[in-house]
Amino acid sequence: MEYGCIGEKLSHSFSKIIHARLADYNYELCEIPLKGLDGFMKKADFKAINVTIPYKQAVIPYLYYISDTAKKIGAVNTVVNKNGKLYGYNTDFSGLHALLVRQRADLKGGKVLILGSGGTSKTAAAVAEDLGAKEIYRVSRSGSDGAITYDEAYKKHGDATAIINTTPCGMYPNIGASAIDLSRFENVKSVTDAVYNPLSSALVISARERGINATGGFYMLVSQAAYAVEKFTGGNISADKTEEVYREILRDKKNIVLIGMPGCGKTTIGKILAGELNKNFTDTDDEIIKRINMPIADYFVKNGEESFRRLESEVIKEISACQSSVIATGGGAVLNPDNIRLLKENGTVIFIDRPLEKLVTTADRPLSSNKELLEKRFKERYGLYCAAADVKIDAVNEIEQNVKNIEEVFLNENSCN
Repeated sequence: MEYGCIGEKLSHSFSKIIHARLADYNYELCEIPLKGLDGFMKKADFKAINVTIPYKQAVIPYLYYISDTAKKIGAVNTVVNKNGKLYGYNTDFSGLHALLVRQRADLKGGKVLILGSGGTSKTAAAVAEDLGAKEIYRVSRSGSDGAITYDEAYKKHGDATAIINTTPCGMYPNIGASAIDLSRFENVKSVTDAVYNPLSSALVISARERGINATGGFYMLVSQAAYAVEKFTGGNISADKTEEVYREILRDKKNIVLIGMPGCGKTTIGKILAGELNKNFTDTDDEIIKRINMPIADYFVKNGEESFRRLESEVIKEISACQSSVIATGGGAVLNPDNIRLLKENGTVIFIDRPLEKLVTTADRPLSSNKELLEKRFKERYGLYCAAADVKIDAVNEIEQNVKNIEEVFLNENSCN
């Protein structure tokens, strides 16, 4: 291996994809068990590597040189082999700094709570200090290593102005979890989550619902990789190139989630979109049918709507964890707000607003099997669709034009995210 990333578990790493778009070398992912680290580092059979959990501190004894930033933080994520001597750097600092600046998170003079006590929390503390934060507190469950407990954070620091999460809470596959209750912090102006998978964690979604400036950690990941490439090659990666790669991968990874009334064309439109944008297609109703092994209408008769909605939410939680997909939801998916929150973690939610008179009724839709029921559901749910949607498409045109409109909106929306 000449270039790559070492860690204990790398199956969900985005690093290979990112480096492939930033540089022209071959970048490999190398999972190393703890007992194998010593031999790997002593052999040093590489030109340059990134280092991830749990080895950012463990590699330090093998290094000839450590940058001042890495020394201050006590963690190294980039190692360059220069004529047999290993030089260590921390590009996480630069990556998080770039993310906060891009986010326009104003930390100057404020009180910052940093969730977590690991290496990334120390990186975040150093960045917050560099950006002029007046008070900085690391928060952990145990309150050890200079951190305060969550109970202390709630009781004594409810006036915090910024929160940075460096814990793995809410990270794939455990989506939907949040490290802290934002309702306890009325003065928070920005929330930044280092978690990048999902693209927007439950913490970020919760903050946005409260009108708080919030972002996930994906841009940090791309930015720190760009700084690492500079260390690897001695070249320069422009801010424009970093932004371009970030947007490209975001568009590739992000889901398109279609909501709307039964008969509005979600499945038909979704299949065409998936083909044209090279994404997977999933219909939540089809996934449910696979599990119950009967038509949904029959399931309603046998088990009732409440049972169906529970099953629907289970399916949506699983599907929401996937990326690079077009997801067509059932007409009633918006009835549970948690469904929408989960779908937004990796997706842009698009409401296909087809006029009532153009909606089609069929017997396999138990709650809209005739015009009277359809009109009732339309009036009950229209406001929910509007509230849930990131984007509303007026689907008055032919299918092909509706598809084109959604493509344009999705590509534009994710070019400036």
